Amino acid sequence: VKYIDLGDAELNRVLGGGLVPGSMTLIGGEPGIGKSTLVLQIVMNLNTLKTLYVSGEESAKQLKLRAERLAKQPNTSCYIVSETSLEQILFHAQELKPELIIIDSIQTIATELIDSSAGTISQIRECSAALLKFAKQTNIPILLIGHITKEGTIAGPKILEHIVDTVLQFEGDQHYLYRILRATKNRFGSTSELGIFEMLHDGLREVGNPSELLLSDNHEGL
Repeated sequence: VKYIDLGDAELNRVLGGGLVPGSMTLIGGEPGIGKSTLVLQIVMNLNTLKTLYVSGEESAKQLKLRAERLAKQPNTSCYIVSETSLEQILFHAQELKPELIIIDSIQTIATELIDSSAGTISQIRECSAALLKFAKQTNIPILLIGHITKEGTIAGPKILEHIVDTVLQFEGDQHYLYRILRATKNRFGSTSELGIFEMLHDGLREVGNPSELLLSDNHEGL
């Protein structure tokens, strides 16, 4: 398998070497933990990869402001669309023919085939299945962002975790700087790897040396 290098050593390692073409990956985490920041930051630094970023939560203008804060240099190969209709998203994807699709988030997407609001079990199931079919047919990898409920599970049914190829959990405490990325399911690699990041004002920094986490606190008086 020829992996797609995402330019982030921590994320590449957790994925098992990079993103597999035609695969569907779910990144889950609590609101505000930094899922969108992680994905947008990676996309902004992938100048060579034609990307379609679908946002159902933010306007294109809001996303642009965040992207400018995170990007080391402007990315001219990232196309942003604010859309919640599955049919419109697939239309944009067929027209653009990107090399990577980001869905932020799966809970905001709805298909016209079902008469229920976005975020319901039936909508999440149908939209995920349609996106998976599109990924397999076109060989375009899709990254889904999913929210976690108060109970600590990814909002929506367990079927969402069964549909996707890889499930990544983005964890941490909002009051502390460190974030941990772990795979709970991975068809293409190990689930024993951890990625460690530090949240800074201009995005997430990879922590390549985990002992930094344990030795960074000031232990005076101990």
